[in-house]
Amino acid sequence: MAESEENLQAVMGLIMNGGNAKSSAFEAIKAAKNGDFTKADAKLKEADKFLVDAHNSQTGMLTKEANGEHVPITLLMVHSQDHIMNAITFRDLAGEIVDLYKKLAEK
Repeated sequence: MAESEENLQAVMGLIMNGGNAKSSAFEAIKAAKNGDFTKADAKLKEADKFLVDAHNSQTGMLTKEANGEHVPITLLMVHSQDHIMNAITFRDLAGEIVDLYKKLAEK
């Protein structure tokens, strides 16, 4: 596989995993809002799995860079990093919102 194809696949993996993580986190909030905390917890775990997959892909790219295999920075690569950072932030916030709904349900 050509180097640019390999990089494109890694970047697209970051975008897809970031999007999937954010979607799962949003589904967790909706489930908690409806009182389905089992589903909410499962969706948060699903989001975490997508973020781990993204992290592993990102680590591979960072390792190559650290080993001197410089990859040109493209707009698509920057977009993929933005996607991941937003997904991580959204996942963290979703966990707090699910916890809040759980506390409200206890009252």
